[in-house]
Order: sequence, then C-alpha cells, then structure tokens
Amino acid sequence: MTTVLIADDQPMQRFGFRMLLESQDDMTVVGEAGNGTEAIDLIARHQPDVTLMDIRMPGLDGIEATRRIIRSGSRTRILIVTTFDLDAYAYDGLRAGASGFLVKDALPDELLAGIRAVAAGDAVVAPSLTRRLLDAYAHHLPATPGAAPGTVDSRLTALTEREREILTVIGQGWSNTEIATRLHLAESTVKTHVTRILAKTGARDRVQAVILAYDSRLVTPS
Repeated sequence: MTTVLIADDQPMQRFGFRMLLESQDDMTVVGEAGNGTEAIDLIARHQPDVTLMDIRMPGLDGIEATRRIIRSGSRTRILIVTTFDLDAYAYDGLRAGASGFLVKDALPDELLAGIRAVAAGDAVVAPSLTRRLLDAYAHHLPATPGAAPGTVDSRLTALTEREREILTVIGQGWSNTEIATRLHLAESTVKTHVTRILAKTGARDRVQAVILAYDSRLVTPS
C-alpha cells in the first residue's frame, strides 16, 4: 500500500486528488495540507511514501517546503503537481529534491503512474529533460554548492572509474539502453551500476544523479 500526502491550497483540488487516489486498491491518503508549513508537519508525523506538492501556496511555498523536507532526511518522495507548466518551476523543484513534476491537467492515469513511479524509486521527469532544464537555467538561477575547481566532489570518492563514467553519461541524458549499447555492456550490468551509484552518492533517484553530475562538474552546461 502506497501512502500519500496531498499538499495544495485549494480544498476542491485536494478533494479531487483524494477521491482519485482512494479509488485505487494500492493507495491511501494519510493527510492533507493547505500550505508548505502544514505539509512539513504532517510529513514528519505520517512519513508518507509520496507527497503531492503544489508550488504556489500561502506562507511557505511548495519549492521551499520540498527543500526543507529533503534536508530533514525524510523518506517521502516529492511529486510536484502544479497549474504552472513552466520550465523554471520544474528546475527549482528538481533542484530542491523533488522526484517528479506534473501539471494539473495531466490525465488521472498519468498522475497515478507518476505516484507509483516515484514510490518505487524512479523519477517521473526523464533525465534528458532534466539536462535540458539544467542547460537552460544553470547560468540564471542560484548555483548549488559543488566542488571547487580542481577538487573532487566528496560524493564521488567512493565511485569506481566505471561508475564515474556511467554517472557522467547519465548526466548527459543517456538512458540505460543507450549506455549499454555505447559502452558495450549488458543492460542488466548498467542497472546494477546505476543502483550502486545512487547508493554510494546518496542520490535519491536518477534525476538527482543528473543534478549531481552537474554539481560535481562531471558535466557542464552545453
């Protein structure tokens, strides 16, 4: 059973989400929040598998709430669901630690699939889109701390040479199939490497691995 928290300032929107989720045999809603502060409190109390997070909410917005939730070490995975289909919002959300980004006009099946994906540890936003966002906004939005020029990011020190190579091409937006073909590896071997990379670096999912590749300067904006 996947537990879900809904954070949205519109009561009717929360009601609609709850009705959809509770029609599923494998999902249950553990709480509703009307702003980011309430979301943080309820997540600490219920530790849901997935949180549906709106962006524009009174008081603490969804981006800052996501940032604080991730920094707290919470196990919940954040799926941003917003009315605003803007790359800048997606960029900010992913930088803050969200595992996915959907707009509210997504079909019900798309939302349900997104929840199941992030609950399973996958990412809803494709790594290729993540790279496009990073390329477009890396020079315009505040940079996150990374390794200083000439130094190695401490998150990379445990990686083998092959794992660092694979993290680099993940950062370039390659899929597992592309990695397997171009590096002459079995796809199952690539999946094993990706799993180890996430575990060693502490990246929550593949999207966060792409961001790590940028922050550590394995990949630079085009």
